[in-house]
Amino acid sequence: MSNKKILIIDDHGDLRKLVRMTLAFGGYELHEAEDGQQGLSLANVIQPKVIILDVMMPGSSDGYDVCHKIKLNPATQDIFVILLTARGQKKDIEQGGLVGADSYLVKPFSPLELIEKVNEGMNTIETM
Repeated sequence: MSNKKILIIDDHGDLRKLVRMTLAFGGYELHEAEDGQQGLSLANVIQPKVIILDVMMPGSSDGYDVCHKIKLNPATQDIFVILLTARGQKKDIEQGGLVGADSYLVKPFSPLELIEKVNEGMNTIETM
């Protein structure tokens, strides 16, 4: 059974809408969360194949923290996580790697680049 579920975790509704519109014709099942805690809960429930995750979010969990928790949890560790952020410096990208992000996309991003990253995530082999 193929899993075409994508979870978009971003506190900005406009950005979630842009990502949704970019992916609208890919046949994906799109889900959204507006903060890290909601995103973690949804990831456990819907078990998406790909998560598109903003780094800078309000609340107790930023994107790095959320990614780290996803990768530590055996139930969600195989989800392909794309960090989407305005923070594109070398140390930010390294931090993404340290918390287990599978890919990193810097805002403003090209819709084609986002589609390529999502396809990369969809084409990863599940280890289970």
